Amino acid sequence: MRANIVINTDSKLAKEDVLHILERFANEGKLIGDGNRNVIKVLEVNGEQLNIKSFKIPNIINQVAYRFFRKSKAQRSFEYAYKLSELDIKTPQPVAYVEYTSGTTFKRSYYISKQIQYDLTFHDLLLNRNLPDYESIMREFTRFTFQLHEKGIHFLDHSPGNTLIRVNDDDFEFFLVDLNRMEFKILDFNERMKNFARLSPRDHMLDIMSNEYSKLYPLKSEAEIKEKMYFYSHQFMTSFAKREAFKKKYFFWRAKKS
Repeated sequence: MRANIVINTDSKLAKEDVLHILERFANEGKLIGDGNRNVIKVLEVNGEQLNIKSFKIPNIINQVAYRFFRKSKAQRSFEYAYKLSELDIKTPQPVAYVEYTSGTTFKRSYYISKQIQYDLTFHDLLLNRNLPDYESIMREFTRFTFQLHEKGIHFLDHSPGNTLIRVNDDDFEFFLVDLNRMEFKILDFNERMKNFARLSPRDHMLDIMSNEYSKLYPLKSEAEIKEKMYFYSHQFMTSFAKREAFKKKYFFWRAKKS
C-alpha cells in the first residue's frame, strides 16, 4: 500500500518517525475509549505524549470516494485544527496525518496530535451535577459555543465527549476534539439552536444554556431560545432512541469487540 504522510511544519518529526509511531501503535500505547469504531491511543514519543487516532477502513463505496473525490477524515481533522487555531479556538496541536491507499481504493488513515492535560469533559457535567463550579462551567461553555457560532464554526459533532475542559482556578479553557465534521459559514438561529441538541436532554442544563445564550444573542428572547433548544434536544434524543432500537432489533447478531 502507498502511504501519504503530511507533517506539521512546526514538528521535528520526519516521515520515518511517523511510520515508526504507527508501527508501535499496533501493540503499544494507552487506549482511550473502547476502540469499537475508531481506535485512539496515547504514545510517548521523544518525551512527548502524542494522541494517535486510527480511523476504521470505510465501506467499499467510500473507499473509492475517499480515494478520488473526498478528503479523508484524517486530512479534515488536520486541516480543521489549523483553521480553528487561526480563529483563536483551542484544540490539541496537529502533528501529522497519514493515509494508506491501494490502487483505486482508500484504506486506513491516522491523525496525530499532541495529547493535552485536561480536568473533565462536558460528559462529566452530565453525570455529576455536584461538580465544583458546575453552573459557572456550564455558563462559560455556553459562551464558548456562542463564540463558535459568531466565528462561523459549525461543529457538527458538538457532543458531550468532544469538548475537553481545563480548570485554572476560576478560569476555564475549552478544547475541541474529534474535528473531522465541521462547516465554516454564517449560522442562522435554527442552526445555532440545533447545535446544542446532542449535548444534553436534561432540563436544568438546557435552562442554564438557554438563559446564558439569551444574554449574548439579542435577536431572540430567552423564551424563544429555550423553546428551540428544548425542541431540537427532544428531536435528537427521540431519533437517537429509534436508531438504537432499530440496531438492537435487526443487528443483534453483530459481535462486539472484546
